[in-house]
Amino acid sequence: MAHAQPMAASPPPTSVHPLSSAASMPPPPSQALWSTRLVDLLNLVRHEFDVIGNDAMHFKSQRVELEHRISQQINEVALMQEHVYELERRHFEMVEQYEDEIKRLHALLEGRAASSVGAREAPPHPTSPVRAAVDTRSSYVMPPAGQAYDREERERMLPAMSSVSGDAAWHPAKRTKTANGAPPVPSDALRLRPDDREPKRLAPSPTSSRERNEEEASSPESMQEQPQSTPPESTSSASRKVPRAESGNAPPEGATSAQSAKDGGEAEPSAPPAKKEDWSVMYNPSTKPLLDVGLVHTFTHNSVVCCVRFSPDGKYLATGCNRSAQIFTTDSGEKVCELQDPAVSGPGDLYIRSVCFSPDGKLLATGAEDRQIRIWDIAEQKITMLLTGHKQEIYSLEFSQDGQILASGSGDKTVRIWEVASGKELHVLHTSPGQNYGPGVTTVTLSPDGSFVAAGALDTFVRLWDTKTGKLRCRLKGHRDSIYSVCFMRDGQSLVSGSLDKTLKLWDLAPVLQSIDSLDDEVANVSLCKATFTGHKDYVLSVSCSPDSRWIASGSKDRCVQFWDAERCQTQLVLQGHKNSVIAIHLSPAKRLLATGSGDFNARIWTYEDK
Repeated sequence: MAHAQPMAASPPPTSVHPLSSAASMPPPPSQALWSTRLVDLLNLVRHEFDVIGNDAMHFKSQRVELEHRISQQINEVALMQEHVYELERRHFEMVEQYEDEIKRLHALLEGRAASSVGAREAPPHPTSPVRAAVDTRSSYVMPPAGQAYDREERERMLPAMSSVSGDAAWHPAKRTKTANGAPPVPSDALRLRPDDREPKRLAPSPTSSRERNEEEASSPESMQEQPQSTPPESTSSASRKVPRAESGNAPPEGATSAQSAKDGGEAEPSAPPAKKEDWSVMYNPSTKPLLDVGLVHTFTHNSVVCCVRFSPDGKYLATGCNRSAQIFTTDSGEKVCELQDPAVSGPGDLYIRSVCFSPDGKLLATGAEDRQIRIWDIAEQKITMLLTGHKQEIYSLEFSQDGQILASGSGDKTVRIWEVASGKELHVLHTSPGQNYGPGVTTVTLSPDGSFVAAGALDTFVRLWDTKTGKLRCRLKGHRDSIYSVCFMRDGQSLVSGSLDKTLKLWDLAPVLQSIDSLDDEVANVSLCKATFTGHKDYVLSVSCSPDSRWIASGSKDRCVQFWDAERCQTQLVLQGHKNSVIAIHLSPAKRLLATGSGDFNARIWTYEDK
């Protein structure tokens, strides 16, 4: 039997190493490379952080320096503004002094001329009509060279009027308003009348007036002064009553010689008016004059008049200026009260941008630069309610005719609807879906039934919202610049807008109102622009409609008010009655009155009556 032999032990595999030998092996080369790269990246991040930190400190120092410069410039601008206001105040004081002095000298010259004419004996043979016409002009002399600028400035400020159809500018010989049946005064005589701050003139002596007249008639200067065309049919608010000549030798003061008109010359009136008239009316020569305009009251303020508004019954006028609202009677012109918040103190300005009477005439709402709406009890002269919510100054206010809601427009890009009884904010209407974007609101108006509020803004759109739901119903596009004033007509079917593009537009809202009942979203491309009124030479700042919707009035930066015939879509007349921009106008809802507020610190009440 064979026996099994034991097997020999095999040696361990060569690939197996003890643990001690594995620990003593160096790391692979890739691990060392990554470690070195990580350290380099950390150093790079640290360096970039240091650079950014240095830049941040540098930018911070620059920001501090720029803020300091800006604050200095703001202070300088404020100081310059104060200086401008002071210069403007001094200018008005000097103008008043000079005008008083000129009026005194005119009265003195008139008295001397009257005494010399009364003492003069009548000659055996009267002078010829041509000589009489020359003698009539002898009391006027050509202004010195220093006055040429004033005459050119006055001529430039006479606005050329044109109709809706885009007619060319009017002929310089515009028709102006006559008083007391006096003969028309030529346009050149209107510009050179004694009221226009002419230089001092000496009365001619009786012994040498004829020689001087002959020299003036033969000189080239007097030939240039005589107009070469016959006087147009014109009238002027500054026209004077014509006295009758005392004798054949004396020049007929204020009279126009028929023979001189036939020869192409025009005589200028030499007798100054008893009362200075600083306004004029110029009619459209292409249409029949239908209105008579007259000045009733002038209210001087201590600052720019930003807004004017009649009470619903037409018995009172409210004005807004720096720090106060004032109320006057329209009949006597007496100041009823001056409303000023005693809680507002400090040396800064606080202009009242908008005023509006409640329908019952007992309350007055004022909107100011401090973003607050104050509701005043007029009888008590106290604030009954303070409405807050706007983020920028308030430019426009209007009560609904039932007195239940109040609409306000602000530079914060919103129109807000308020409940008058409780002061609750019913709606905040944004001009753009993005609340931080969009144009600021410059003007608001409510439809006669209070269902809609229209607003003009710094863009070219007129927006129309539903006051009950707060939904935007339509946008009216047509203007080419910011819209500064909107006004509903009495029927609620038409809307008037005035813009910085120097035009007014009349919108037909009937298609919009008919489509609103069946649509919930904004109505597009259904409104019609019925007419575009052109004629102003500068920004249109304010518009207003007459109660019968026959007339539209507009005030402009060109210092003029224009009356437009809404039916014929053409201008009727231009009223030039302020020495600065006509910022605000309003046609009385109950009387034939027009109120104007201007940058010349004056508010005025005018009448407009059918001829």
